[in-house]
Amino acid sequence: MANQFYWQLPTSGDARYGDATKQRRGEASDPHYPVFGSGVTDPRKNAFNYYDYIHQVTKAADISGFTGVFIPDNPDGEEPWIVAGYIARSTQRLRLLTQFDASRGSAVYAAKNAVSFQRYTGGRFAWHITEGNSDEHTRKQLGDFVPKEDILARIDEFITVAKGVLTTYPFNFVGRFFEVQDGGFQGPLANREVPRVYLSGNSPEQLALSAKHADVHVLDAADHQLIAQQIAQYQKAAKGHPEFALRIDVLARETREEAVADAKRFLGQTDAAIPKNDAAVLWSGFAERFTGAKASLIGSYDEVAAALAAYANLGVTQFVLAAVPHFEEAYRVGSYVLPLVRELTNPAQKQAA
Repeated sequence: MANQFYWQLPTSGDARYGDATKQRRGEASDPHYPVFGSGVTDPRKNAFNYYDYIHQVTKAADISGFTGVFIPDNPDGEEPWIVAGYIARSTQRLRLLTQFDASRGSAVYAAKNAVSFQRYTGGRFAWHITEGNSDEHTRKQLGDFVPKEDILARIDEFITVAKGVLTTYPFNFVGRFFEVQDGGFQGPLANREVPRVYLSGNSPEQLALSAKHADVHVLDAADHQLIAQQIAQYQKAAKGHPEFALRIDVLARETREEAVADAKRFLGQTDAAIPKNDAAVLWSGFAERFTGAKASLIGSYDEVAAALAAYANLGVTQFVLAAVPHFEEAYRVGSYVLPLVRELTNPAQKQAA
C-alpha cells in the first residue's frame, strides 16, 4: 500500500517565522499589515481574507503532491465542515480529512451532510472524530454538558447511527444519546459511501472504540520505539489489519544546520525554550501551540525523509504533516521530502528512477 500524506490547513490562524515580523495572512493576523509587503499593492485591498489564504494553502498541497488536506477542529478557529465545503471545488483530487467531535449535534444530520460531501466530491470526504476539548468548562462553553466519562459512548452511538442511516433503510436505533425510528435515506441519497472514520487515543477504552469503528487509527507524534509499542498494543485489540496514521510536524531544510537555525529562531520568536539536545531529529512540543502536533521532525531533507520512512516501516501508512507557515512549507515538504520518502518506502520505484 502506497503511503498517503495529508497537509494540515491552518483553521485558527498562521504565523511566519522567516524573519522577526509577522505578515498578514487574511484577517486572522494584523489587519493593518500589507498583504504582500511594503511597496506592493493589491487591487482588492482588504478584500483578501483568511479564506483566500486557506485556498492558497490547499492549492499548494495539491500542486506539491499531497494525498489530501487535514482540516483540524479548534474552538477558536474556522468551522472545519465549512472549510471543507469551501475548498472542495478548488481541487478535483485532494481528499478532505475533516476533524470534529460528536457533540456537534444529530448523527443523522451529520450523515446527511456527509452524503452531500461524498456526492459532489466523488467520495473524497473523511471523518476524524475526536472527544473534543479535555477541559470541562470549555466544553460547557460550547454547549456540551455530557459527562467526560460518557464521551466515548456517545461517539460509539454517533458512528453507529451515522453508518446505519447511510447504508440501511429502514434503520432503527434506541440508545442513550441518539434515537432513530424508521430512518435512512432514499432516492439519490440512498446507499452512499460512508466516510472513512479516523479515531485516536491509547487508553484501553479508546482502543476498543477504534477497533470497533475506525478505518484508520491516528497516533500522536512520538519516537519510533513508542510508536512501535502503540501499534502492537492496538493490533492486539483490533481484528483484521487496521491502518495507522501519524500526526507529526516537519521542519526540513537542505542541511541540518539550516534546519536547526530556523528552529531556534522560531522558538526565540515565540518565547519557547530551546531544547538542550538539538542534535535529535525529534523535538517534542516544537510547534504544538500553532498546529496541535505533539512533536516535530527537525533536520535535513534526507534526515526527515528517513525518519518518516522508518515510521512507515513500523506500519504507519498515512501521515498528517504540518509546518509554520503552512503555505510556503507545503511546497517545500511536497517538493523535497515526500519524493525521498516514496523512494525509501518503495524500492521498485527507486530502481525504476
